This record gives sequence, C-alpha cells and structure tokens, in this order.
Amino acid sequence: MPTLDSSKIEHVQKFDQVGIKAPSAPSHGLHKRELALILLCLLLMTGLGILGSMFHLTSKREMGKLKKLQNFKEELQKNVSLQLMYNMDLCKKIRNISTTLQELATKLCYELYRREPEHKCKPCPKEWMWHEDSCYKLFHNYDTWQNSGMTCSAHNASLLKIRNKSILEFIKSQKLYNYWLGLSPRKGYATYKNLDETLISSDWFTRNTSDLNDGKYCGFIGSIEYVYYASCTSPKHSVCEKLANPVKIESTLMDEELDGRI
Repeated sequence: MPTLDSSKIEHVQKFDQVGIKAPSAPSHGLHKRELALILLCLLLMTGLGILGSMFHLTSKREMGKLKKLQNFKEELQKNVSLQLMYNMDLCKKIRNISTTLQELATKLCYELYRREPEHKCKPCPKEWMWHEDSCYKLFHNYDTWQNSGMTCSAHNASLLKIRNKSILEFIKSQKLYNYWLGLSPRKGYATYKNLDETLISSDWFTRNTSDLNDGKYCGFIGSIEYVYYASCTSPKHSVCEKLANPVKIESTLMDEELDGRI
C-alpha cells in the first residue's frame, strides 16, 4: 500500500484548513445585512407607530373642531329661527298698529270733512262727495246714458251702482232726480222699481252697451224711492262714483296736532 510522503501530507492538511476556514467570511456579512434589515424594520414600525399616533391625535382634534362647528351651526340656526319668529310677530304688531292708525285717521278726517267739506285731508278730488271708501260727483248737464258713462270714464269713474244699504241711504239723502244709474240697458220697457229692490239685482253688471238706440231702455233715479226706465238716448243728469284714496295719516294727525285740536 503506497504511503504519502510528508510534503503531500502537509499540503493536504493546509488545503483542509483553507477549505474549512474559507466560508467564515460570507457568514459574517450575512449577519450584518440581517441586522440592518431588522433595524430598518424596527425604524419603519416605529415610524408607522408615530404616524398612527399623529393621525389619531389629528383626527381626534379635527373631530372635536367639527363637533364644535356643528354645535355652533345648530345654535346659529336656532337663533335665526327665533329671530325670524320675533320679526314675524313684530311685523304683525306693526301691521295692526298701522291698521288702527289708518282707521283713526279716517274717522278723524271724516269728522273734519263733515265740518269742512273741502278739508285737505279728504281723500276725494275737489267737488266730489265722500262716503265710506268711495267718492261721488253729480254732473248736472243733460246727456245720453252712453255719453254720461263716457263722462264718468274721463274722471276714472263709472256711473253709480247702488249695491248696499249704506250707499242707498247716502243716495237717498242727496234727493236726486233724473240721474242716470249704472244699470244694464234693457231691450224692452220696464216699469219702475223700488230702490231697495235693486240692491241684489244682476242688472248692475252692465252689458249690451255697444248699440244703444231708441229700442234700448236705461235706468235712472226718478225720485227718492224709485228707479225708472227711459230710452237710453234721452237726456238726463249723471252721478259718477270711484274709489277714494287712502286717508294720509301724517297729514291728518299732524295738522290736527298743530292746530291744537287733539
């Protein structure tokens, strides 16, 4: 059996030693990388934890602000609602006071008008009579029913219509005779009617006024108590009516205060 000489044995031993020691270098570098990765992971986890804490604190703080804003909004809405209710109630009171003042001024003005028919507080034009919420004017010239209506229209008025007892009594007090009324023309002749019977008559809604010849008959006041009918082309007086203007509160109350009568 062959034997190895001493030089070969020494060479094999050195080879074995080298072969055994060679892997130790890469094992040391791997440990460093693992430690670096572990450290990086720890840093990342720490950073995530810090970020999470910051997010939680920020969210909590913002939620608190949002809640405060919501509470402020609700309180503001409540205050606005209360203010609106207060304003509505105040407007209602102002309207009631204004209505009361208007009524007082109208009553006062009417008393002044009774003493002085052309008092400046009167809500009707000069030479027009005032009764309740309307103005009345008598035109003494003679004219046809249609022309009389045109005369009233020129004054932004219309021929008189007696539709309630208050107006009826007022007209009776004027003792009119031969004055056209705003009754609808009729095709045939009609007998006289009591003025009281005309209050609810549909004849006050005038119609058929385009062709007024001798065959049409129109109503007029023939006496204090009665309405008569005559040819619409007959000449008669006319009485016009229109709405009165509102009585001016300032001019009525202030004028009386300056005069020392209230």
